[in-house]
This record gives sequence, structure tokens and C-alpha cells, in this order.
Amino acid sequence: MHESREHLQTLTEIRSLMERSSKFLSLSGLSGVSAGVIALAGAVIVSFRLQTGFFTALQTSPQGSYAGGNHQDVRQFLVTVAIIVLSLALLSGSYFTVRKTRRQGQTVWNTSSQRLLWAMAVPLATGGIFCLALLQYNLIWLAFPVTLIFYGLALLNGSKYTVRDVESLAYCEIGLGLLSLFWPGYNLLTWSIGFGILHIVYGLAMYYKYERTTA
Repeated sequence: MHESREHLQTLTEIRSLMERSSKFLSLSGLSGVSAGVIALAGAVIVSFRLQTGFFTALQTSPQGSYAGGNHQDVRQFLVTVAIIVLSLALLSGSYFTVRKTRRQGQTVWNTSSQRLLWAMAVPLATGGIFCLALLQYNLIWLAFPVTLIFYGLALLNGSKYTVRDVESLAYCEIGLGLLSLFWPGYNLLTWSIGFGILHIVYGLAMYYKYERTTA
């Protein structure tokens, strides 16, 4: 009986070592929380600029102008906000992840993290270029669900190299993006739920599941 327990413990340790060598397990739940808060702040700014509420339909016609200005002004504004939100989310996420990694006595830049970044980079880059094309053709409303869908695909592709919980978030983002395609006019609301609320909920869940007990 004692030998069986030792064998089981040995197998568990071997499995843990293999998992750590093939997956990046140092993603911090607080990274998701911070990204969600930043995304919600960006959505509030966009709401004020477009002079619309979260439960008020955005104009979806490619012709004419938005309440917050013509298509060119709105397009430039959205790109600027997107860059700022993405930059701040990456900075905050990197901070919390690096802090967690150092507490674990590991390095951030390793083979598993490189695989994770590459797996996510291709769908994200493709989605980003696709969104720029949509904005170029004044299909501004369509860019909101597209960002959710491609982000979800990036998470799904990267979930192979990190905690499997990311896969659940990926399916939620993809599903919300697809739903948003058939709910035009309320894309700012669905975008806020996807990048804001879902990130916060996911981040808190990951923090209490993996980090709070070891903090």
C-alpha cells in the first residue's frame, strides 16, 4: 500500500514536470481582471464619443454619419482607442504574469510561452487586418463582432499551450461574437461583455482557483 502511494506520487510529479515543460502555466488571473477593466473603460469612452448608450442601437448603415461624427472621424477614433486599450491591457497583463512567474521561480520567456504567443499571434494578426479592411469600407458595426470571433479563435488555438480553462473563455468569446453578428446595432454592448465582463469573471475564477491558495 505504501509503495503504491509512492508510485502514484512519482507519476504525479512526472506528469507535473511534463506539463510545465510543454505548457505555459504562469498566466495570472489578475491579468484578465485588469484587461477587463481597461476594456470597459474604453467602451465607456467610445459610448460617449458616439453619443450612444450600451442599450441603444448603433447606426449600421455604411452611408451617412454617426452621431459622434462622420465615418472617417469615427474610424480614426476607434483605431486610436483600440491601440490604447490593447497597449494598456498588454502592459498590465505582462506585469501580473511576470510577477506570478517570478514568485514561482520560473522565467517568462521560454519554449512554452513562445509557442503560446505564436499560436495566438496568427489569428490575432489576421483578425486585426480584417478589421482594418472593414473600417476602410465603413463597415464599422461589423468590426465589433469580428474582434470577438478572432480573439476567441486565438484563445482556442493557444489553449493547447496553457491552462485548459482558456478553452472555455474562447468558446464564450466566439459564441458572443457570432450572436453579435445577428444582433446589429448593439455591438458595443456585446463587445463590452466579451472583452470586459467575461475577462473579469474569468480572471477572478482563475485567481481563486490557482493563485489565492499559493499567494
